[in-house]
Amino acid sequence: MAMAATISPPLTSPARRLSLTSFTSLSNPHSFTNQLSFLRPTRPCIGVSAGASSPISMRLEAAEKTSTASFLDRRETGFLHFVKYQGLGNDFILVDNRDSSEPRVTPEQAVKLCDRNFGIGGDGVIFAMPGINGTDYTMRIFNSDGSEPEMCGNGVRCFARFIAELENLQGKHSFTVHTGAGLIIPELQDDGQVKVDMGEPVLKASDVPTRLPANKDQSVVKSDIDVNGETWSVTCVSMGNPHCVTFGKKGGFAS
Repeated sequence: MAMAATISPPLTSPARRLSLTSFTSLSNPHSFTNQLSFLRPTRPCIGVSAGASSPISMRLEAAEKTSTASFLDRRETGFLHFVKYQGLGNDFILVDNRDSSEPRVTPEQAVKLCDRNFGIGGDGVIFAMPGINGTDYTMRIFNSDGSEPEMCGNGVRCFARFIAELENLQGKHSFTVHTGAGLIIPELQDDGQVKVDMGEPVLKASDVPTRLPANKDQSVVKSDIDVNGETWSVTCVSMGNPHCVTFGKKGGFAS
């Protein structure tokens, strides 16, 4: 199920109440062969509000009329507008932040928004911001734990689809994006897919970084690691954020 929503009041204080409005569902969201999907609103509307110490209340109501306007066009002051995307199972809250070089929410507020029980739910909050150093845009991410990674591959693909929606881009396009990991150039394809050159992977253990000892050319490659009494073969790599990659347990594949 896809969804788009607004949050009120403005998230200027962690102590304020959060209210989700215009929560919309879509039975057949756009999806692509690389499992990147973007979300458009439809008619059903659910309002959800919860105070820090009060029980959650919900209401389900039908919109008075069906609107054909894009959700991104239905702007209201005093709201944080967002659209939720997923790429290969990584889901993100996308915020149009192009009018400011400062994120609209703090890392602490991002943690609350990403909470899957009491917030929107997501792996992180991504901000589309003005470009710097000659780039078209800047992308920043707050993870669900409040940390800020340099980059995210699935995240930047969602970011590209979000920009395409904001700018009403059709067909093939490319633009430059400043990230903590450097310059990224996503390419929108005719079929709606997004191609991103992630650059050369970082394998040097101290640069990933990882605490596992290097076992090949200062890198951790097919190294053994014990997890709850089972041995896994892992390789550590960074594509702007650290990864521990495994194809299965030592001597076999993961179940």
